[in-house]
Amino acid sequence: MGTTSLFSMHRFEALFVRQLDRAYNLACGIVREDQDAQDIVQEAYVRALKGFSGFCGGNPRAWLLTIVRNTAYTWTKKKRLQQEKMDPFDGEIHDATVEVAPSEESLESRRQLLEGALHRLPAEFREVLVLFELENWSYKAIAAALGVPLGTVMSRLSRARRRLQQELARREDGQIGGDC
Repeated sequence: MGTTSLFSMHRFEALFVRQLDRAYNLACGIVREDQDAQDIVQEAYVRALKGFSGFCGGNPRAWLLTIVRNTAYTWTKKKRLQQEKMDPFDGEIHDATVEVAPSEESLESRRQLLEGALHRLPAEFREVLVLFELENWSYKAIAAALGVPLGTVMSRLSRARRRLQQELARREDGQIGGDC
């Protein structure tokens, strides 16, 4: 390995390794599954490393998370096509019962309610919520990363919050319907 490539590898690590949690949060917000999100982040980092010579500076977080986002959507399409070819999974057959203390049960129930409501939102709503609320990105940074106008980001965030509130209210009122 030459000096240039070693320098390049160190520069890549310095810029992007500290973004792992953000990359995972975004991937998880899009695909909803822990293992899939981990796989997406790994694939995105490989893509980022391969394309690192094309990184011309600027905002490394936005550059990387754009790659994560694109990788997540590609992953989602591939997985959907694979699932259409497979038999459906019967969760009742494979569920294991786990005993939970009453106080933890209530907290877990609320977490699941919120997580479920978030996951029923369309992907473009989930991603702006994750980037704004969890990652504390600015509207401008989100617009740049998603390649949409600033007004679109603000509109999506507003609609995402409203839809999330509606989903939570519907679940709490017992109006449990099918998933989107």
